[in-house]
Amino acid sequence: MSRRANCWDNAVAESFFGSLKKERIRKRIYRTRREAKADLFDYIEMFYNRTRRHSYLGGVSPEAFEQASRSGP
Repeated sequence: MSRRANCWDNAVAESFFGSLKKERIRKRIYRTRREAKADLFDYIEMFYNRTRRHSYLGGVSPEAFEQASRSGP
């Protein structure tokens, strides 16, 4: 159960939103809600989940990690 004002209770979400703010939101000004939603979708689905390097995967992107696991040893 999450305790109030304790970021360690939800570290994964805190890490994601920290990355989102640092890498995308602080660098842009959105004119419309639709533009913001489209940009956030692009960040999450095209960059964060596919090409961004993740430390828990040994510093490789999820796509590269998946390709390496398919090709075997």
